[in-house]
Amino acid sequence: MEVTDIGNKEEGKVWHRKPTPGRSVLVTVVRTAQQAKTVRFLHVAFDTTGDSFLAGDHHGNIYVFDISRNRFRLVQKTGQACTALAFSLRRTTEFLVALVDYTIKCFDKDTKQLVSWMRGHEGAVSSISVHSSGRYAISTSSDTAQLWDLDTFQRKRKLSIRQSVGIQRVFFLPLSNTILSCFSDDSIFAWESDTLFCRYQLPVPDSGPRICYKAFAVTRDGKSLAAGGRSNLLHLWCLDSQQLVRVIQMPSQVRTVRQLEFLPDSFDGGASQTLGVLSQDGVMRFINVHTCKLLFHMGSVDDNITTVTVSPNGRHIVAIMDNGSINIYSVQSLTQELKKPPPSQVAVVSGGEADQDFSHIKMKVRSEAVQRPAKSSGRRTQVKILRPPAASSAEEKENELPAGLNKKRLVALLKAFGEYPAKYRMFVWRSLLCLPENHAAYSSLTDKGLHSAFLTLHEKYPIKSHKLQRGLQRVLSALAHWAAIFGEVEYLPLVAFPFVKLFQNNPMLCFEVVATVIVNWCQHWFEYFPNPPLNVLSMAENVLAHHDKELLQHLVDCGVTSQLYVWPLLETLFSEVLTRDEWLRLFDNVFSNHPSFLLMACVAYIVSCREPLLLCAQKKDFEYFFHHRNNLDVGAMIKEAYRLMSSTPADVHPRAMLSDFTPLTSGQYPVFNQYPEFIVEYQSRERERIRLQEMEYLRERQELSELRSDFVRRQAEEKAYFAQQDLLQKAEEQRRHILAQEEEKLTEQRTKLAAMKRELKVKELQLLDATRRRFLQQQQDLRASQIQRLDQEISRKMDLREKETAAAVQDLEVRQMELEAQRKRLEQHLLKEQERVGREVEEEVQLKLREAEKAEESYTELLQGAESNVQALEESLAEAYQLGLESDWQREVVERLQRVDAVQERKRERLAELQRQTLAEEERLADTMRDVAGKKWDEVMSTRAQVQEQRQSSCSADGQRQANVPSLCPTQGRLHRSAASVGNRGVSPAGNSASCQRSTGTNMVCLNSTSPSESISTNFSLDRGRAHLDSSERELLKEIRELRQKLAARAKESSSASSQSVHTLSSACQ
Repeated sequence: MEVTDIGNKEEGKVWHRKPTPGRSVLVTVVRTAQQAKTVRFLHVAFDTTGDSFLAGDHHGNIYVFDISRNRFRLVQKTGQACTALAFSLRRTTEFLVALVDYTIKCFDKDTKQLVSWMRGHEGAVSSISVHSSGRYAISTSSDTAQLWDLDTFQRKRKLSIRQSVGIQRVFFLPLSNTILSCFSDDSIFAWESDTLFCRYQLPVPDSGPRICYKAFAVTRDGKSLAAGGRSNLLHLWCLDSQQLVRVIQMPSQVRTVRQLEFLPDSFDGGASQTLGVLSQDGVMRFINVHTCKLLFHMGSVDDNITTVTVSPNGRHIVAIMDNGSINIYSVQSLTQELKKPPPSQVAVVSGGEADQDFSHIKMKVRSEAVQRPAKSSGRRTQVKILRPPAASSAEEKENELPAGLNKKRLVALLKAFGEYPAKYRMFVWRSLLCLPENHAAYSSLTDKGLHSAFLTLHEKYPIKSHKLQRGLQRVLSALAHWAAIFGEVEYLPLVAFPFVKLFQNNPMLCFEVVATVIVNWCQHWFEYFPNPPLNVLSMAENVLAHHDKELLQHLVDCGVTSQLYVWPLLETLFSEVLTRDEWLRLFDNVFSNHPSFLLMACVAYIVSCREPLLLCAQKKDFEYFFHHRNNLDVGAMIKEAYRLMSSTPADVHPRAMLSDFTPLTSGQYPVFNQYPEFIVEYQSRERERIRLQEMEYLRERQELSELRSDFVRRQAEEKAYFAQQDLLQKAEEQRRHILAQEEEKLTEQRTKLAAMKRELKVKELQLLDATRRRFLQQQQDLRASQIQRLDQEISRKMDLREKETAAAVQDLEVRQMELEAQRKRLEQHLLKEQERVGREVEEEVQLKLREAEKAEESYTELLQGAESNVQALEESLAEAYQLGLESDWQREVVERLQRVDAVQERKRERLAELQRQTLAEEERLADTMRDVAGKKWDEVMSTRAQVQEQRQSSCSADGQRQANVPSLCPTQGRLHRSAASVGNRGVSPAGNSASCQRSTGTNMVCLNSTSPSESISTNFSLDRGRAHLDSSERELLKEIRELRQKLAARAKESSSASSQSVHTLSSACQ
């Protein structure tokens, strides 16, 4: 087992030596950091192709491993460990990484750039599920699940749950829009991803122990769900019927299921049957869910597996081991024992050492014959003697093939059944061709890449399947690297394509089969290169000349050579003229015989188509015949080829010119140089020169196209620039016009606002002026009252002073000092009084100012009250106006109802008048019918009188006419019936009916003597008159019915219209 240590490398090879076929573990990948410390890998995720996968380690490094290209590459360093990985299905270069900081980041693996950063989880994200369309993704943590839109990287919905119930897993079902949510209480719900409507809930099993689901897996078709948990039981659900279809019990070693994975198969249609179960012991066991059989297992008790990821194509399994390394498994090697063909049913009897002489031994084998009683007594039992085997010879050694097969027995089986079993055909071919399976040599050829001669193969040979196209290119390139001539052979794709289509899943086997066919069945094909192999064509022509000279002479006479009737079959190996099954049947016989059998098959094909070829005369008819499928019995053609192989003489037999079968050498492929090397080298040099000239021409053409496209782009940009400038100029003019209009409106509004402000200012100034005048007047009044009081006080004090002066004159000298002191006290008192009066005046002024403000506020409230009164008056006027309108409308409705009643009355009168007119018309029609019937009756009577006169004039006719008289009885009967029918209608009076009876009686006597021609003519005239009368009567009745229907329809329409108008008016009135 090869171990690859990626260390600190950013890119390199996954394995340095190609894995040996048959080994289950292709390679083990480890990563060691400094001081030989191993860095554990945590999670892996495959892309949609299954050829590459992501791997994230504990240090936050994300690697991409490409298994098909044997390369790995470091694409991102996140700096923290990841908890989940997933590829984006819509943009294949983007991937999602869930980190330990509860965030999800989207990176581009090619550019290594951060595309988006999604936040919203409050716990570690355990899984990421991407919808099959690639537009949505679901991230799941233990407490919530969130639905993200990967186009905008925005969260669309959030699933929140109760704390008691945790989320186990939420994921999308494949090929549907259904979301499956699994909870810790074993409940499973299915939701519509668009509407989040709950579609169904899977019933929780009542019986049996509780499993506690932990692991889930869904098949690729989304129809089956497997669930497991803390038990060795697995539940298998059918999601279409929402029923538990099977309970699978794992072996006793399994106690807990940690992970479940379905193993897809290429031919199961998405309904996978193999389920991988990873248990607690680190071993993953793969079982068949239908047969419940253990198929194979991975890991062991010593080498535990932590987690497993299966590729979508089912070719590889990547497992993260317990030690942190990655094991890459090959599913083909794991299932090799299951897909082995059954053992051979042919037993080989080998003799022992003790018994070498078998000459005296005879074994009798009694055949089981059907017993017939009549002949059983006269028959003897058949006895077969088994001859002792002869000593092994060189021929038997040649017949011995790999894998225990024997060529002689295979040929006998082929002759018995005509072909090999389809199930084992490839296995038989590999044994017959003795393929060496040189993996190293083939890898050295494929490592050289695509050959330059086949880079443009898809242009010459377009194939719808890209996989088939790439496989054909790889095989042809390997052949061209093996031998230079195969890069120059134009028909090589025609030779290789059938084998590429058969071995498209194994290109190495396809290459070795084609190489073996070229070495053995294409001998001497390239000696006359670049011309067709004339020597090989001459061999086929000689064989045809020996067995069918007439057909060859016809081909020569038509100018058709072997290059036209043999070479198309050889260069395509019959793939153009045979179907798939016919081609496989033919090559079963080709690979089982000498290489000359292919030429004999060409001659046999021509001889089998002898009759249509003899009918062809034009060259283009032969070309069409040998390039298209024809009605041919392949079994008869193969029998003819065997007959030619056995009956062709040795001098013209191709066996003499062609070597026996030689398989490819083991280890290295043989050198192929059976071609003119100088021509091939010259052609290769010329091809290389032409290729270089073509590349130069293409480069110049590319430069010219780039210049032209650049010129066109610049011209378009210039045109777009001028158009954009015109649009911008127009838009600017339009915006300027709009701005001018807005400025005008704003100016008008500002003018109105300024006028309103001026009015308000004037009103305010007037109010302020009035208030100021009132305040000044109040102050003046206050000052005047104060002055008046002061004057009164002064006068009073002056009087008191005079009195005191008069009283104190006597004591003036004594009390001079007291008076002086008293004077000072009085002065101080006056000052204090003045200050007090000033304060009182100021308080009164403030009080007056507050009263003025209150008066102003009351005035404002009065103004507002006046405005509200005006509004109330306006509302009352509007209500009165509305009431007046409603009364007018009611009056108008009443008038309209009266008018409608009058119109209805007039219509009823009109209907009555029309009914009376109809009755009158019917009476007139009846009279007209009676008149017409009377006229017709008169015409009939006149016609009868004429007929009687004619009969009386021809009474002397010969006896031959009298012999034909009995044939006129039916005519007379018809006349009688017509007259009776006319009389029964009651159109003619009673006298006419009586005369009619009399005339009828006389006519019966006279008609016996009339001629046949006259009676027939009379009968025809009466029938025509009656038919005309009946048709006129029917037309009149039809017109009467139509008139009645029209009158009824009009009456119905008028009544419905009137009722509808009345209903409309009544509803409007209500």
